[in-house]
Amino acid sequence: MTDNLVNQVRAALEAAGLRKASIAVGLSGGIDSVVLLHLLRRGLRLSPARISAIHVNHQISKHAAAWATHCRRYCRDLGVKLKVAKVDVPRGNSTEAAARAARQRIFATSSADVVALAHNRDDQGETLLLQLLRGAGPRGLSAMPVFKPGIPALWRPLLDVPRSAIEAYARHYRLSWVEDDSNLDRAYLRNFLRHDVLPLIERKVPGAGIVLARAARLQAEASDLLDVLADQDIGTEVTESSIALTRLQNLPAHRARNALRRFLRRHGALMPEAGRLDELLRQALTARADARVCVDLGNVELRRFRGALYVVASLPQLPRNFEREWSGRSSLELPQLGGILHLEKRKNCGIAEEWLQRSRLTVRVRRGGEVLRLVEGGPRRTLRNLLQESALPPWIRERLPMMYLGDDLVAVPGIGVDARFRCIQGGQGLIPVWSPTTV
Repeated sequence: MTDNLVNQVRAALEAAGLRKASIAVGLSGGIDSVVLLHLLRRGLRLSPARISAIHVNHQISKHAAAWATHCRRYCRDLGVKLKVAKVDVPRGNSTEAAARAARQRIFATSSADVVALAHNRDDQGETLLLQLLRGAGPRGLSAMPVFKPGIPALWRPLLDVPRSAIEAYARHYRLSWVEDDSNLDRAYLRNFLRHDVLPLIERKVPGAGIVLARAARLQAEASDLLDVLADQDIGTEVTESSIALTRLQNLPAHRARNALRRFLRRHGALMPEAGRLDELLRQALTARADARVCVDLGNVELRRFRGALYVVASLPQLPRNFEREWSGRSSLELPQLGGILHLEKRKNCGIAEEWLQRSRLTVRVRRGGEVLRLVEGGPRRTLRNLLQESALPPWIRERLPMMYLGDDLVAVPGIGVDARFRCIQGGQGLIPVWSPTTV
């Protein structure tokens, strides 16, 4: 039994092309991850130069510190380097999802080629039932992949292994692990399925775990096909963060929803429930042309502008008196405004350099009543009118940084430089460039 498990993991390593890769094991201290680390270090005899572990302390359980201590001791016995990372997990409707997201953020910082996770075949079946009861579609019902490319990649070598085989391996080598008492709490739907529902199904349908895992793989295939269809429906009329409304308007409702899901997923949006997705699509397609459609999706916003939908990063409330001093010599990161400001040298245009030698610039946001004279001897025009004439989307205008010397408005990126502060003909000037961060 133990030799079979070692051979399975060795085959998974070869199939994933990881023969020379460095591997960091996500080590919770539970039986699955303890066995996985043992398999790689002792079973496959990977050298300490290639294998390491990461333990994420969620600081939720009163036993969290003891679990971290157990992982340190275990890794020391195996001669494996361990990284322990503490995270703050917000309490709310889905603490489990928040903890998973926190772990993923820590795993993403690993310098290893691949992070190995200890999900097993029983986990696949539980996830399928859990998602089915939540009304998920093919993507939610799809199997976790054995290998997911990335930096680092994710690898699940035990996905075809039943929990019983992992427990037998642990007993054979007399391994010790921690037990998370929350795993016995039937208040969590996953635990109810694991301890009460699935054992009943197995008694009635022997081998149900294998069947459920196969069903999850079939759903993954269906999800991939739906993605291919969505890419065809979206076509080339999609940019880094936008999609033309005409693409969605010309599709049947179910394909438009599929295309919109694909677009949102590309940009890491939290997927809305089916009813909310329908309402979102209705607003996007039927609102008046001049209406400002803005839908908060939690981590991002969906906005409509000039016949297209845009995914925009959600930003915190900004005080009207927002202000930052700036020398202008290096880039200025302004996360509150959602971008980076810098000056580019240009001949015959831009701010005359001598103005910046006299005093530091101040960066502010609109407070109302600002004016610019863009042409020498020309009229002073309100910034409000200039912004309305520009092609800038409203969410960019709302947080556009304005550059001041004292109380004088000098320049606004994308709009222009006031004539008073412009360099002379033949001189060298500085053009303000605003680069909004993308989601």
